Amino acid sequence: MNFNVEKIRKDFPILHREVYNKPLVYLDNAATTQKPVQVTEEMNRVYETINSNIHRGVHYLSDMCTGEYEKAREKVARFINAASTNEVIFTSGTTGSVNTVAFSFGETFVSEGDEIIISALEHHSNIVPWQMLCERKKAVLKVIPVNGNGELLMDEYEKLIGPKTRLVAVAHVSNAIGTRNPVERIIEISHNHDVPVLIDGAQSIQHEKIDVQKLDADFFAFSGHKVYGPTGTGVLYGKEEWLEKMTPYQGGGEMISSVSFEKSTYNRLPFKFEAGTPNFAGAIGLAAALDYIDNTGIGNIAEYEKDLTDYAVSKLSQTENLKLIGTPAHRTSVISFLLENIHPYDAGMVIDKMGVAVRTGSHCAEPLMGFFGIRGTIRASLAFYNTRKEIDVLHNAILKVKEMFR
Repeated sequence: MNFNVEKIRKDFPILHREVYNKPLVYLDNAATTQKPVQVTEEMNRVYETINSNIHRGVHYLSDMCTGEYEKAREKVARFINAASTNEVIFTSGTTGSVNTVAFSFGETFVSEGDEIIISALEHHSNIVPWQMLCERKKAVLKVIPVNGNGELLMDEYEKLIGPKTRLVAVAHVSNAIGTRNPVERIIEISHNHDVPVLIDGAQSIQHEKIDVQKLDADFFAFSGHKVYGPTGTGVLYGKEEWLEKMTPYQGGGEMISSVSFEKSTYNRLPFKFEAGTPNFAGAIGLAAALDYIDNTGIGNIAEYEKDLTDYAVSKLSQTENLKLIGTPAHRTSVISFLLENIHPYDAGMVIDKMGVAVRTGSHCAEPLMGFFGIRGTIRASLAFYNTRKEIDVLHNAILKVKEMFR
């Protein structure tokens, strides 16, 4: 495989630091990814050379900053192959994007007795906003169940969807166990019932090519900080036909075309959903992160990460008294596991002292943990800057945990 991971690692300064006098092994990428210097330098450039509020000024700095913000929108549209920049809304992240749809779509299209469908694999950010909508509108929340491997039961999904279904919202990839859901099939079934679909792409945007037109998703949400971009940034893609009909999520500056005390009229897309001063430096930094991925090649990234994940799964599954939680046929770079009779938190603390950053707990997926009859797991999540050597370090740390708690 022609993939120069050492060259890539040089672009991420944090990967070269030490913790507890040991080289850092960062395996918590599902929580947040590290940032290349190309992103941080670009954001510094914005603040040091063109920092100014956008869209509202006629002076030079405002004009320059506005232009770069809108160029960032164009880059996002190209990256996901949106039909128009009108379909790209900048948000604070996946959570902000999902909440935008839950409120705006919900206020416009959901009534008492209507149904929303999610899955048992969802992150809390794709559960709670729909619960709030259902409470507000007296609607019903339905859940696609999973099997023991952590895969959706598609036959059950086809039984759930019906004439009262207003929207389906599912994760592209489970953040807790790495299952890659058959979203193409979910969208096909939903559209056969004239039901729109929101895809939570927080855990897929960094691992595979996303083409929203080919996917035919009605909404697609992702976070900047999980795709090597800045925190506090994200994107909501929405088909223009839906966004035009939806009520804005927030009111304020920029999202209006005129205001009087009697009535206000909304701005055109995409500004209708971007109230207030946006995180323009963050959006420009996000565009730099997407440029970095484009330059590396998402196909190259996917191939390398698959090889790395297969290696990690093989290595861990052969470890005595280690149980993988979730064994889906199709997974991405997330591996959850437990060590027999050792609490995940205790194991995670020891692994951390070995210089390895992993995540422990429920991973904001408590209903899924409940399905497996556990409180949480140890989660290692990989990125394209990780190496087989780092997997070996994780494995040795796990052996150290077992030795200490024997």
